[in-house]
This record gives sequence, C-alpha cells and structure tokens, in this order.
Amino acid sequence: MPRKSVVALAAVCLGIAAALALVTLIVVQGRGETRAGTAGQAIEAGVEGQPTAGGPFTLVNQDGETVDQTLLDGKWSLVFFGFTYCPDYCPTTLAFLQALKTELGPDGEDLQMIFVSVDPARDTPQALKDYLSSDGFPEGVIGLTGTPEQVAAAADAYDVFYSKSGEGEAYTMNHSLAIWLMGPDGKARQTLNYELGPETAADIFRRVKARG
Repeated sequence: MPRKSVVALAAVCLGIAAALALVTLIVVQGRGETRAGTAGQAIEAGVEGQPTAGGPFTLVNQDGETVDQTLLDGKWSLVFFGFTYCPDYCPTTLAFLQALKTELGPDGEDLQMIFVSVDPARDTPQALKDYLSSDGFPEGVIGLTGTPEQVAAAADAYDVFYSKSGEGEAYTMNHSLAIWLMGPDGKARQTLNYELGPETAADIFRRVKARG
C-alpha cells in the first residue's frame, strides 16, 4: 500500500480506535501486552507492580546520526515502538500524537516524540525519514533504528515485546502498544495509549508535568 494511503487510513483508524485496539490486543494476548499497558489505559510507571522504562541505548536517527539515551535529557518525551510497514497501530498512533499536539497547544511545544523501529531489516534511516514526513503525522518526530542487537537492547530497556510474524516480503511485526511518557531526567512517568483520546492524554500529560 502506498505510504500516503496508509496515512489516509490512519484518520479512519483513529475514529475506530476501540476496534483496532481489540484486534491488536488479540494478536499479542498472552505474549507481553501487559508489559506495555492495554488500550485505553494509562499506567503510572515505577509504582510497585507496574512496568518501568528507560536506560542506555545506542541507535541511529533518520538522518543517519548515532544517538543514545542522552537524547532524552532535559526534555519531556513520548517514546513508542513500531515499524513503517505497520497497517494500523503505528499510523493510528502517529495520527493520535498529531491530535494530542494540537490539543496541548503551547503546553506541547517542547514535547519530543520518538518512534523506535522494531523492524531494522526494512526500516533504514531513509525509510524512517520518508515515512515520518508523510502528511497527517506530527512534524519533528524523531525516528530511530539500528542493528538487530541495538534494537533488541532498546526494546528491553523500555520493557517492549516484539516478534516477527510470517515469512518473505509480506511479514509483519507484533509489538507492544505503550507510548512511554519520559521525564527530563530520562525516567518513565506514565504509559499512554491512543485509545485514551487526545483530550484525556493531554490532561494526563499536564498533570504529570506539573508534578515534575
């Protein structure tokens, strides 16, 4: 499917997020979805029994530059994992982030958004750059990829599950659903999900940011 068509699909997907969330959860049921938070749920990170995220990583951004965890220093960030061939969750999440950015207005001007690929075999820096520049996605999203080993290490640091499904060029990737809200100290504060909707997510972000 052409990338522009994927973006058009995202707008529709955002309107039927509940159905997509159910489908995606079925795919990962029993295989790590609770590590990332279920659809429509925000989980406070670091609370006893809840997931945590953050730690050292080394990856490459869409401009071919090597970056590490210091990318998060001094900024509020939303970090999520996906892949550019994703037919539903990833474009829907990016459309949600655009809506969230609009909802936040001036409160979201310094909010950094980071998309980490779990499909390094196909998601080269140039592929990420082309994908993230698609209409309907937020401007300035940072795309990250790397070697399979680097991606695995980053996913482990963020408590993210992913696995390859299928063979040949048509394979897909199952992966966790969380959007991690990271503080300026590089530590997780909360998980979000697109099914929360931009208004609820914006309220959560403002409350968490006010706490520091």
